Amino acid sequence: MTPEELKAIQKEAKKKKRIATECASEVHDLVEDTLWTNYENLEALAQKTVQACREWAEADKKAKEAEALAEA
Repeated sequence: MTPEELKAIQKEAKKKKRIATECASEVHDLVEDTLWTNYENLEALAQKTVQACREWAEADKKAKEAEALAEA
């Protein structure tokens, strides 16, 4: 694996983490600011957040495996 490939994998993991964090922030904002008027949106937003977290976890695992391979 080239250093550029490793950086691309790491960049993808960071991107997925940012997206998951943004989703979590949306859930927080909904709960804190508009729960009583927007509660119908909570389930869909929670599902989106869970999916984003799963995608981050997969990308993070791939990045850690690539880093370990690069160190070997």
